[in-house]
Amino acid sequence: MSKRTVKDLQVSGKKVIVRCDFNVPRKDGVITDDNRIVMALPTIKYLVENNAKIILMSHLGKVKTEEDKAKNNLECVAVRLQELLPDTKVSFCPVTRGPELEEAVNNLKDGEIVLMQNTRYEKGESKNDPELGAYWASLGEVFVEDAFGSVHRAHASTVGIPTNIKENGLGFLVEKEVTMLGKAVDNPAHPFVAIIGGSKVSSKIDVIDNLLKKADKVIIGGGMAYTFMKAQGGNIGTSLVEDDKLELAKEYLEKAGDKLVLPVDNVCADAFSEEANTQVCKSGEIPEGWMGLDIGPASVELFKETLAGAKTVVWNGPMGVFEMKKFAKGTELVCQAISELPDAITVIGGGDSAAAAKQLGYADKFSHVSTGGGASLEYMEGKTLPGIAIISEK
Repeated sequence: MSKRTVKDLQVSGKKVIVRCDFNVPRKDGVITDDNRIVMALPTIKYLVENNAKIILMSHLGKVKTEEDKAKNNLECVAVRLQELLPDTKVSFCPVTRGPELEEAVNNLKDGEIVLMQNTRYEKGESKNDPELGAYWASLGEVFVEDAFGSVHRAHASTVGIPTNIKENGLGFLVEKEVTMLGKAVDNPAHPFVAIIGGSKVSSKIDVIDNLLKKADKVIIGGGMAYTFMKAQGGNIGTSLVEDDKLELAKEYLEKAGDKLVLPVDNVCADAFSEEANTQVCKSGEIPEGWMGLDIGPASVELFKETLAGAKTVVWNGPMGVFEMKKFAKGTELVCQAISELPDAITVIGGGDSAAAAKQLGYADKFSHVSTGGGASLEYMEGKTLPGIAIISEK
Protein backbone atom coordinates (compact mmCIF):
# COMPACT_ATOMS: atom_id res chain seq x y z
CA MET A 1 0.00 0.00 0.00
CA SER A 2 1.26 3.49 -0.81
CA LYS A 3 1.49 6.18 1.84
CA ARG A 4 -0.75 9.21 2.13
CA THR A 5 0.80 12.42 0.85
CA VAL A 6 0.13 16.05 1.62
CA LYS A 7 -2.29 16.15 -1.34
CA ASP A 8 -4.49 13.53 0.37
CA LEU A 9 -4.90 15.72 3.46
CA GLN A 10 -7.44 18.42 4.27
CA VAL A 11 -5.21 21.33 5.24
CA SER A 12 -7.26 24.51 4.65
CA GLY A 13 -7.61 26.51 7.85
CA LYS A 14 -5.79 23.80 9.84
CA LYS A 15 -2.61 23.93 11.88
CA VAL A 16 -0.16 21.78 9.92
CA ILE A 17 3.14 20.67 11.46
CA VAL A 18 5.83 20.02 8.86
CA ARG A 19 9.02 18.20 9.84
CA CYS A 20 11.65 19.65 7.50
CA ASP A 21 15.38 19.09 7.15
CA PHE A 22 16.96 22.50 7.58
CA ASN A 23 20.30 21.08 8.77
CA VAL A 24 22.19 23.54 6.56
CA PRO A 25 25.94 24.21 6.56
CA ARG A 26 26.99 27.57 8.00
CA LYS A 27 30.15 29.60 8.49
CA ASP A 28 30.24 32.28 11.19
CA GLY A 29 26.46 31.97 11.48
CA VAL A 30 25.87 32.52 7.76
CA ILE A 31 24.25 29.81 5.63
CA THR A 32 26.74 28.66 2.96
CA ASP A 33 24.37 26.33 1.07
CA ASP A 34 20.58 26.75 1.21
CA ASN A 35 19.77 23.68 -0.91
CA ARG A 36 17.91 21.92 1.91
CA ILE A 37 15.71 24.98 2.42
CA VAL A 38 15.02 25.26 -1.31
CA MET A 39 14.13 21.54 -1.48
CA ALA A 40 11.45 22.06 1.18
CA LEU A 41 9.75 24.91 -0.73
CA PRO A 42 7.35 22.84 -2.90
CA THR A 43 5.61 21.40 0.18
CA ILE A 44 5.64 24.72 2.05
CA LYS A 45 4.28 26.65 -0.97
CA TYR A 46 1.52 24.05 -1.46
CA LEU A 47 0.41 24.52 2.15
CA VAL A 48 0.58 28.33 1.85
CA GLU A 49 -1.52 28.23 -1.34
CA ASN A 50 -4.02 25.91 0.36
CA ASN A 51 -4.49 28.23 3.35
CA ALA A 52 -2.87 26.10 6.03
CA LYS A 53 -1.44 27.53 9.24
CA ILE A 54 2.10 26.19 8.96
CA ILE A 55 4.35 25.14 11.86
CA LEU A 56 7.82 24.18 10.67
CA MET A 57 10.18 22.03 12.76
CA SER A 58 13.76 20.93 12.11
CA HIS A 59 16.98 19.99 13.84
CA LEU A 60 20.25 21.82 13.17
CA GLY A 61 23.66 20.41 14.08
CA LYS A 62 24.46 18.50 17.26
CA VAL A 63 23.31 20.03 20.52
CA LYS A 64 24.81 18.80 23.78
CA THR A 65 25.84 22.00 25.57
CA GLU A 66 24.59 25.55 25.98
CA GLU A 67 27.38 26.64 23.64
CA ASP A 68 26.02 24.19 21.02
CA LYS A 69 22.61 25.83 21.35
CA ALA A 70 24.05 29.23 20.52
CA LYS A 71 25.92 27.81 17.50
CA ASN A 72 22.87 25.96 16.16
CA ASN A 73 20.10 28.53 16.50
CA LEU A 74 17.57 28.08 13.66
CA GLU A 75 16.78 31.78 13.31
CA CYS A 76 19.10 32.08 10.28
CA VAL A 77 16.82 29.61 8.45
CA ALA A 78 13.73 31.74 9.18
CA VAL A 79 15.53 34.75 7.72
CA ARG A 80 16.40 32.82 4.54
CA LEU A 81 12.88 31.42 4.26
CA GLN A 82 11.43 34.93 4.41
CA GLU A 83 13.78 35.96 1.57
CA LEU A 84 12.65 32.97 -0.51
CA LEU A 85 8.96 33.58 0.29
CA PRO A 86 8.66 37.40 0.14
CA ASP A 87 4.84 37.36 -0.10
CA THR A 88 4.36 35.08 2.91
CA LYS A 89 4.69 36.05 6.58
CA VAL A 90 7.43 33.93 8.17
CA SER A 91 8.03 34.30 11.89
CA PHE A 92 10.53 32.60 14.19
CA CYS A 93 9.81 31.27 17.67
CA PRO A 94 13.04 31.00 19.74
CA VAL A 95 11.72 28.28 22.08
CA THR A 96 10.68 24.65 21.72
CA ARG A 97 7.83 24.60 24.25
CA GLY A 98 5.73 26.77 26.52
CA PRO A 99 3.40 29.80 26.31
CA GLU A 100 5.54 31.75 23.79
CA LEU A 101 5.43 28.87 21.28
CA GLU A 102 1.74 28.18 21.89
CA GLU A 103 0.88 31.87 21.40
CA ALA A 104 2.93 32.02 18.16
CA VAL A 105 1.03 28.99 16.83
CA ASN A 106 -2.39 30.25 17.93
CA ASN A 107 -1.76 33.66 16.32
CA LEU A 108 -1.09 32.13 12.89
CA LYS A 109 -3.45 33.20 10.13
CA ASP A 110 -4.17 31.06 7.06
CA GLY A 111 -1.13 30.91 4.78
CA GLU A 112 1.32 32.10 7.47
CA ILE A 113 4.39 30.28 8.76
CA VAL A 114 6.12 29.96 12.12
CA LEU A 115 9.46 28.17 12.41
CA MET A 116 10.09 26.67 15.84
CA GLN A 117 13.54 26.65 17.43
CA ASN A 118 15.90 23.68 16.83
CA THR A 119 14.20 20.43 17.93
CA ARG A 120 17.51 19.23 19.39
CA TYR A 121 17.33 21.92 22.07
CA GLU A 122 15.10 19.28 23.73
CA LYS A 123 17.01 16.32 25.22
CA GLY A 124 13.95 14.13 24.70
CA GLU A 125 14.02 14.64 20.91
CA SER A 126 16.56 11.93 20.07
CA LYS A 127 15.12 9.56 22.68
CA ASN A 128 11.61 9.92 21.20
CA ASP A 129 10.34 10.98 24.61
CA PRO A 130 6.57 10.19 24.58
CA GLU A 131 5.63 13.32 26.53
CA LEU A 132 7.58 15.56 24.13
CA GLY A 133 6.09 13.91 21.03
CA ALA A 134 2.58 14.29 22.48
CA TYR A 135 3.22 17.95 23.40
CA TRP A 136 4.49 18.88 19.96
CA ALA A 137 1.58 17.00 18.36
CA SER A 138 -0.86 19.04 20.50
CA LEU A 139 0.26 22.18 18.64
CA GLY A 140 -1.23 21.00 15.34
CA GLU A 141 -4.03 19.05 13.68
CA VAL A 142 -2.17 17.62 10.67
CA PHE A 143 1.41 16.32 10.32
CA VAL A 144 3.53 16.28 7.15
CA GLU A 145 6.85 14.38 7.02
CA ASP A 146 9.21 16.13 4.61
CA ALA A 147 12.65 15.55 6.19
CA PHE A 148 14.07 12.55 4.34
CA GLY A 149 17.45 13.12 5.98
CA SER A 150 15.87 12.26 9.36
CA VAL A 151 13.32 9.51 8.61
CA HIS A 152 15.76 6.75 9.56
CA ARG A 153 15.77 8.07 13.13
CA ALA A 154 12.92 7.34 15.53
CA HIS A 155 12.89 10.77 17.18
CA ALA A 156 10.09 12.72 18.86
CA SER A 157 9.71 15.03 15.84
CA THR A 158 9.75 12.22 13.24
CA VAL A 159 7.85 9.42 15.01
CA GLY A 160 6.46 10.88 18.25
CA ILE A 161 4.32 13.53 16.53
CA PRO A 162 2.66 11.28 13.88
CA THR A 163 2.06 8.66 16.60
CA ASN A 164 -0.27 11.26 18.12
CA ILE A 165 -1.67 12.82 14.92
CA LYS A 166 -3.57 10.42 12.70
CA GLU A 167 -4.05 13.01 9.94
CA ASN A 168 -0.57 12.62 8.51
CA GLY A 169 1.18 12.23 5.17
CA LEU A 170 4.43 12.58 3.24
CA GLY A 171 5.61 15.90 1.82
CA PHE A 172 6.65 16.19 -1.82
CA LEU A 173 10.38 15.79 -1.07
CA VAL A 174 9.97 12.54 0.88
CA GLU A 175 7.39 11.24 -1.60
CA LYS A 176 9.92 11.70 -4.43
CA GLU A 177 12.68 10.01 -2.42
CA VAL A 178 10.52 6.97 -1.69
CA THR A 179 9.31 6.77 -5.31
CA MET A 180 12.77 7.05 -6.87
CA LEU A 181 14.61 4.82 -4.39
CA GLY A 182 11.75 2.32 -4.67
CA LYS A 183 12.04 2.26 -8.46
CA ALA A 184 15.79 1.78 -8.24
CA VAL A 185 16.13 -0.67 -5.36
CA ASP A 186 12.79 -2.48 -4.97
CA ASN A 187 11.54 -2.64 -8.55
CA PRO A 188 14.56 -2.05 -10.79
CA ALA A 189 14.49 -2.32 -14.56
CA HIS A 190 17.26 -4.72 -15.63
CA PRO A 191 20.16 -4.75 -16.25
CA PHE A 192 20.60 -3.25 -12.77
CA VAL A 193 24.11 -2.11 -11.80
CA ALA A 194 24.99 -0.93 -8.29
CA ILE A 195 28.19 1.02 -7.60
CA ILE A 196 29.39 0.99 -4.01
CA GLY A 197 32.35 3.15 -3.00
CA GLY A 198 33.55 4.95 0.07
CA SER A 199 36.24 4.14 2.57
CA LYS A 200 35.07 1.16 4.60
CA VAL A 201 33.50 -2.23 3.94
CA SER A 202 32.14 -2.19 7.51
CA SER A 203 29.87 0.79 6.81
CA LYS A 204 28.44 -0.80 3.64
CA ILE A 205 28.12 -4.51 4.59
CA ASP A 206 24.31 -4.51 4.61
CA VAL A 207 24.13 -2.47 1.39
CA ILE A 208 26.44 -4.89 -0.44
CA ASP A 209 24.46 -7.84 0.98
CA ASN A 210 21.09 -6.46 -0.12
CA LEU A 211 22.22 -5.27 -3.55
CA LEU A 212 24.03 -8.52 -4.39
CA LYS A 213 20.60 -10.19 -4.15
CA LYS A 214 18.98 -7.67 -6.51
CA ALA A 215 21.58 -6.28 -8.93
CA ASP A 216 23.04 -7.92 -12.01
CA LYS A 217 26.45 -6.40 -11.23
CA VAL A 218 27.89 -4.72 -8.12
CA ILE A 219 30.92 -2.51 -8.77
CA ILE A 220 33.22 -1.88 -5.80
CA GLY A 221 35.42 1.24 -5.68
CA GLY A 222 36.92 3.64 -3.17
CA GLY A 223 38.94 2.70 -0.11
CA MET A 224 36.92 -0.43 0.56
CA ALA A 225 38.27 -2.03 -2.65
CA TYR A 226 41.68 -2.54 -1.01
CA THR A 227 40.22 -4.83 1.64
CA PHE A 228 38.90 -7.00 -1.21
CA MET A 229 42.29 -6.87 -2.98
CA LYS A 230 44.11 -7.99 0.16
CA ALA A 231 41.52 -10.75 0.65
CA GLN A 232 42.49 -12.00 -2.83
CA GLY A 233 46.11 -12.20 -1.71
CA GLY A 234 47.27 -9.00 -3.42
CA ASN A 235 49.77 -6.41 -2.24
CA ILE A 236 48.12 -3.13 -1.29
CA GLY A 237 51.07 -1.19 0.17
CA THR A 238 49.88 1.32 2.75
CA SER A 239 46.35 1.57 1.27
CA LEU A 240 43.35 1.77 3.58
CA VAL A 241 42.36 -1.72 4.76
CA GLU A 242 40.10 -3.35 7.36
CA ASP A 243 41.99 -6.46 8.38
CA ASP A 244 39.08 -7.62 10.53
CA LYS A 245 36.87 -7.73 7.41
CA LEU A 246 39.18 -9.86 5.20
CA GLU A 247 37.26 -13.09 5.84
CA LEU A 248 33.99 -11.33 5.08
CA ALA A 249 35.45 -9.98 1.84
CA LYS A 250 36.53 -13.51 0.89
CA GLU A 251 32.96 -14.73 1.53
CA TYR A 252 31.56 -12.04 -0.77
CA LEU A 253 34.08 -12.89 -3.47
CA GLU A 254 33.17 -16.57 -3.31
CA LYS A 255 29.40 -16.23 -3.24
CA ALA A 256 29.14 -13.33 -5.70
CA GLY A 257 31.41 -14.72 -8.42
CA ASP A 258 31.56 -12.48 -11.49
CA LYS A 259 28.65 -10.39 -10.17
CA LEU A 260 31.19 -8.45 -8.09
CA VAL A 261 33.38 -6.12 -10.20
CA LEU A 262 36.61 -4.80 -8.63
CA PRO A 263 39.15 -2.25 -9.89
CA VAL A 264 41.95 -3.69 -12.04
CA ASP A 265 44.30 -0.72 -11.56
CA ASN A 266 44.71 2.21 -9.21
CA VAL A 267 46.21 5.68 -9.04
CA CYS A 268 48.72 5.31 -6.21
CA ALA A 269 50.59 7.96 -4.22
CA ASP A 270 53.58 7.94 -1.88
CA ALA A 271 51.69 10.17 0.59
CA PHE A 272 48.13 11.20 1.38
CA SER A 273 48.62 14.60 -0.17
CA GLU A 274 47.82 16.66 -3.25
CA GLU A 275 51.59 17.17 -3.67
CA ALA A 276 52.41 13.42 -3.55
CA ASN A 277 54.21 11.55 -6.32
CA THR A 278 51.79 9.29 -8.22
CA GLN A 279 51.85 6.24 -10.45
CA VAL A 280 49.28 3.82 -11.87
CA CYS A 281 49.58 0.35 -10.30
CA LYS A 282 47.84 -2.89 -11.20
CA SER A 283 45.44 -4.05 -8.49
CA GLY A 284 47.23 -6.32 -6.03
CA GLU A 285 50.62 -4.99 -7.14
CA ILE A 286 50.89 -1.79 -5.11
CA PRO A 287 54.50 -1.26 -3.93
CA GLU A 288 55.42 -0.93 -0.27
CA GLY A 289 55.13 2.67 0.89
CA TRP A 290 52.50 3.52 -1.74
CA MET A 291 48.74 3.78 -1.29
CA GLY A 292 45.80 3.59 -3.70
CA LEU A 293 43.78 6.82 -3.70
CA ASP A 294 41.70 6.46 -6.89
CA ILE A 295 40.76 3.92 -9.53
CA GLY A 296 43.02 3.84 -12.60
CA PRO A 297 42.20 4.28 -16.32
CA ALA A 298 41.75 0.57 -17.01
CA SER A 299 39.27 0.34 -14.10
CA VAL A 300 37.35 3.29 -15.52
CA GLU A 301 37.04 1.46 -18.85
CA LEU A 302 36.00 -1.78 -17.10
CA PHE A 303 33.35 0.05 -15.08
CA LYS A 304 32.08 1.80 -18.24
CA GLU A 305 31.75 -1.59 -19.98
CA THR A 306 29.88 -2.95 -16.95
CA LEU A 307 27.52 0.04 -17.03
CA ALA A 308 26.86 -0.18 -20.78
CA GLY A 309 23.21 -0.99 -21.44
CA ALA A 310 22.17 -0.63 -17.79
CA LYS A 311 18.55 0.41 -17.24
CA THR A 312 18.92 1.07 -13.50
CA VAL A 313 22.01 2.38 -11.68
CA VAL A 314 22.33 3.09 -7.96
CA TRP A 315 25.53 4.80 -6.85
CA ASN A 316 26.65 5.21 -3.24
CA GLY A 317 30.20 6.27 -2.42
CA PRO A 318 33.02 7.87 -4.45
CA MET A 319 35.72 5.95 -6.34
CA GLY A 320 38.61 7.74 -4.64
CA VAL A 321 39.65 10.76 -2.61
CA PHE A 322 37.63 13.10 -4.84
CA GLU A 323 38.18 16.05 -2.49
CA MET A 324 41.76 16.21 -3.88
CA LYS A 325 41.74 17.11 -7.58
CA LYS A 326 44.62 14.71 -8.27
CA PHE A 327 42.48 11.76 -7.14
CA ALA A 328 39.04 12.84 -8.41
CA LYS A 329 39.35 11.60 -12.00
CA GLY A 330 37.93 8.12 -11.36
CA THR A 331 34.87 9.47 -9.57
CA GLU A 332 34.38 12.12 -12.27
CA LEU A 333 34.61 9.67 -15.21
CA VAL A 334 32.29 7.11 -13.56
CA CYS A 335 29.89 9.95 -12.73
CA GLN A 336 29.99 11.07 -16.37
CA ALA A 337 29.46 7.51 -17.65
CA ILE A 338 26.36 7.06 -15.46
CA SER A 339 24.95 10.45 -16.46
CA GLU A 340 25.24 9.61 -20.18
CA LEU A 341 23.32 6.30 -20.02
CA PRO A 342 20.28 6.55 -22.32
CA ASP A 343 16.82 5.77 -20.86
CA ALA A 344 18.20 4.61 -17.51
CA ILE A 345 16.97 5.39 -14.00
CA THR A 346 20.07 6.74 -12.25
CA VAL A 347 20.02 7.38 -8.52
CA ILE A 348 22.71 8.76 -6.21
CA GLY A 349 22.29 7.67 -2.61
CA GLY A 350 23.18 10.93 -0.90
CA GLY A 351 26.25 11.60 1.26
CA ASP A 352 29.68 11.82 -0.38
CA SER A 353 28.39 10.61 -3.76
CA ALA A 354 25.92 13.49 -3.90
CA ALA A 355 28.65 15.92 -2.82
CA ALA A 356 30.96 14.55 -5.52
CA ALA A 357 28.31 14.80 -8.27
CA LYS A 358 27.53 18.36 -7.22
CA GLN A 359 31.20 19.38 -7.00
CA LEU A 360 31.93 17.84 -10.42
CA GLY A 361 28.86 19.43 -12.04
CA TYR A 362 26.85 16.27 -12.80
CA ALA A 363 24.10 16.38 -10.15
CA ASP A 364 21.40 17.65 -12.55
CA LYS A 365 22.16 14.87 -15.04
CA PHE A 366 20.90 12.08 -12.75
CA SER A 367 17.29 10.94 -12.39
CA HIS A 368 17.52 11.55 -8.65
CA VAL A 369 20.06 12.69 -6.08
CA SER A 370 18.96 11.70 -2.60
CA THR A 371 18.89 14.40 0.09
CA GLY A 372 19.54 11.93 2.91
CA GLY A 373 22.82 10.01 3.09
CA GLY A 374 22.00 7.92 6.17
CA ALA A 375 18.35 7.39 5.22
CA SER A 376 19.12 6.37 1.63
CA LEU A 377 21.86 4.03 2.88
CA GLU A 378 19.41 2.31 5.24
CA TYR A 379 16.82 2.11 2.44
CA MET A 380 19.43 0.40 0.25
CA GLU A 381 20.16 -1.97 3.12
CA GLY A 382 16.49 -3.01 3.05
CA LYS A 383 15.80 -1.56 6.50
CA THR A 384 12.52 -0.01 7.63
CA LEU A 385 12.66 3.78 7.96
CA PRO A 386 10.64 4.57 11.12
CA GLY A 387 9.71 8.13 10.06
CA ILE A 388 8.04 6.75 6.93
CA ALA A 389 6.67 3.53 8.42
CA ILE A 390 4.58 5.54 10.94
CA ILE A 391 2.81 7.54 8.19
CA SER A 392 -0.71 6.29 7.43
CA GLU A 393 -1.53 4.32 4.29
CA LYS A 394 -3.86 5.82 1.70
